Amino acid sequence: MRKNMKKKLVTVMLAGVLAAGMSAGSVQAATADDASGDLYVFIAASLNNAMEVIQKDFNEEYPDVNILFNADSSGTLQTQIEEGSRCDIFFSAATKQMDALVDEDLAKKDSVVDLLENKVVLIKPKDGETKVTGFENITDAANIALAGEDVPVGQYSREIFKNLGIEDDVNKMEINEGKNVTDVLASVSEGSNEIGIVYATDAASVADKVDIIAEAPAGSLETPVLYPVGLTEDAEASESEAAAADAFLAYLQTDDALKVFEEYGFAPYTAEETADDAEAEATEEAATNIKNKKSAKGADHSLPLFADKGEIIQ
Repeated sequence: MRKNMKKKLVTVMLAGVLAAGMSAGSVQAATADDASGDLYVFIAASLNNAMEVIQKDFNEEYPDVNILFNADSSGTLQTQIEEGSRCDIFFSAATKQMDALVDEDLAKKDSVVDLLENKVVLIKPKDGETKVTGFENITDAANIALAGEDVPVGQYSREIFKNLGIEDDVNKMEINEGKNVTDVLASVSEGSNEIGIVYATDAASVADKVDIIAEAPAGSLETPVLYPVGLTEDAEASESEAAAADAFLAYLQTDDALKVFEEYGFAPYTAEETADDAEAEATEEAATNIKNKKSAKGADHSLPLFADKGEIIQ
C-alpha cells in the first residue's frame, strides 16, 4: 500500500534525525555534501514542462546534481527500465506501470508515492469545427487522434469508451494512433485530426492552439488519473548519486515543487480515507491506549521513604 503524499517530506526527515540528537544545520550540510553526480529521471511526457522548471529550482539548492530527464510514454519508459536502462527515479502517468516495476523488484515499493492527479479531456484544434460536443457523441467526428494502448492516456481513453458503451463504434473510426500524449497533442493542434484525447495539463500548455470540448464524464473512469513517483533500482549509482535520488524525490513532494505542478494544471493527490482505513486507525489507537493503561497500572506510585540522614530510598 502506498504512502499518502506528505506536504513536507523533508521536514519529516529532519524531525526524525533531530530526534536522534542531531541539529538541523548538520542534516542540511550532510545532504548537500552527499548529493552529487548524474541523476537519471524517467518521466511521463505530460510532466516535461513542469519538471524543467523544478529542475532549475532544485539545482539552486543542489548545484552538483546533474539531472538527466527521459520523457516518453509511461509504457515505453517501463519497457526501457525492464530492459536495463539506467534509471534512478520513475515518475509515471499511471499506477499500472509503476505497480509492474514494483512487482518485478525494479522499483522500490516503500519509496513510491501517489503524488499528482490529472484529468482526461477531449480537444479540437483552436476554433476548429466539429459536431462533437462530448465523449458521448465522439463518433460524429471524421477522425480522432488517440495514444496507443500501452500509453496511460490511451488506456484511460479506452476505459472511458468501454464504460460509455461506445468502444466498438470508436474502433470503427479513422484513428491516428500516437506513441505518446505529445504526439496526440501535436496532431490536433496542427489540425491533422478533428479531435483527440489528452490530459488537461497538455491542453493547457497549448491553450492558444486547442480548445477543450469536454472532460471525461463522471463515472467513466473507475480510478483517478494518478501520477506515482518512486525510486528504482540502480546498481551503477554511487553513494552520492543515491543521495541525489533521495534528495530529488523528497524535493518533488515539497510545497515549492507542488506549487509548480499546480501552475501547469496538476493537482496534488490526497488519498481519501476509506472505512477500512478509519477502522484500522481506530483499532491501532485503542490498542495503544490499552498498552498505556497497563504500563501506568504496573508503575510504582509509592511515595519515597526518607532515611535519617535525608537520603531518599525508593
